[in-house]
Amino acid sequence: MDTPPTRREFLKSSSALLATSAISFPSILRGQAPDAKIKIGLVGCGGRGSGAASQALKANPNNILWAVGDAFEDKLTASLEGLKNSLPNQVDAPEGRQFVGLDAYQKVIDSGVDVVLLTSPPAFRPQHFKAAVAAGKHSFLEKPMATDAPGVRSVIETVAEAKKKNLGVCAGFCWRYHPGMRETFARMADGAIGQILVNYNTYNGGAVDRYPKWNRKNTPRDLEWQMRRWYYFTWLGGDSIVEQACHSVDKMAWGFGDKPPIRAIGHGGRQVRTGEDYGNVFDHFSVVYDYEGGARGMHASRQINLAAAANTDSFYGSEGICEINGSSKQFVIKDLKGNVKWRGTPARTDMYQVEHDEFFASIRAGKPINDGDRMVTSTLIAIMGRMATYTGQDISWEMALNSKERLVPEKLDWDMTLPVAPVALPGITPFL
Repeated sequence: MDTPPTRREFLKSSSALLATSAISFPSILRGQAPDAKIKIGLVGCGGRGSGAASQALKANPNNILWAVGDAFEDKLTASLEGLKNSLPNQVDAPEGRQFVGLDAYQKVIDSGVDVVLLTSPPAFRPQHFKAAVAAGKHSFLEKPMATDAPGVRSVIETVAEAKKKNLGVCAGFCWRYHPGMRETFARMADGAIGQILVNYNTYNGGAVDRYPKWNRKNTPRDLEWQMRRWYYFTWLGGDSIVEQACHSVDKMAWGFGDKPPIRAIGHGGRQVRTGEDYGNVFDHFSVVYDYEGGARGMHASRQINLAAAANTDSFYGSEGICEINGSSKQFVIKDLKGNVKWRGTPARTDMYQVEHDEFFASIRAGKPINDGDRMVTSTLIAIMGRMATYTGQDISWEMALNSKERLVPEKLDWDMTLPVAPVALPGITPFL
């Protein structure tokens, strides 16, 4: 994307891409009978990757895990053993289709699979997605889609290519597949609370050490240490607002019709999660997003132990209020006097399973899901909030989309020297 797009051009081009017609590809892309075998490749064998693989296999008994790949052999082995134990009849990934290393993703893609599950740390998502679509593969992408603006721009281009090839693109923004959440947002879209004026969302939780086995003392190589503890390095995970609280940002975007905000300003810092093994991420964020017409979105998140937890989404409209509690799966719509107009019933359905059920059903029907536009928008809104918080500046959508800050190194090598970027200082850290 050589010419920096404006926000208006972004909206126009995203809408135009929806009309892209399909072209001819092999039978798996045109649709197959329900009993046809679909070969799945897993790229990234951590906890979420293993979960996604299990859900993909459960989506249809004729889905087969054909190949697996990870940067680390121990992660691959543990994941594969677990999947073999739980779904032995659907795992056919012998040693020759088990790939380890920084190039494992390409070997999985080239192994004869039909669908790839891209669940490595988010820094690698743009590269892996581009390779998958270039090879004509359907893709499930765990959220978020990138950690910096160059990565987002790459994903935008790949989404356009996937549409041209009629390839499925399913995003791991799982709340979009939750039945109760879907009904709630459908009611708001139908005017249940009138025009949405304000959204306030929270994603507050603890700060348990995710990787107690790995630290700077026992992992001397820079790249391995950072990848083993990827969540704590902004280039790899994007920081918590991008990697985890992006679920709340995605629901805010959903409520506002997936239109980009005009600008954002943020506050945050690193108060209790300090030390070199916690890299350079913050432990709390507070961001205000302004939308056209005066609407406003307000996001608050933190990862601090012993502090109050909350996973909530509140929408305030001209004619009512919608309150969502993500932890208890409660959905309530009230009038402006506080009287309950509708209360949703918590769904027992697993939203993670629903997204894979629908994704694979769409592939078999020859009408593959493509979540590409909205997954890009939500990812960049979260990155925009991090940019505003890290720099302390008022960041517009155009600034975020066209940022030249490249967090992800262009070339990686296990023995490379990879300094950790300093912790951001609002007011001092520049916007690039």
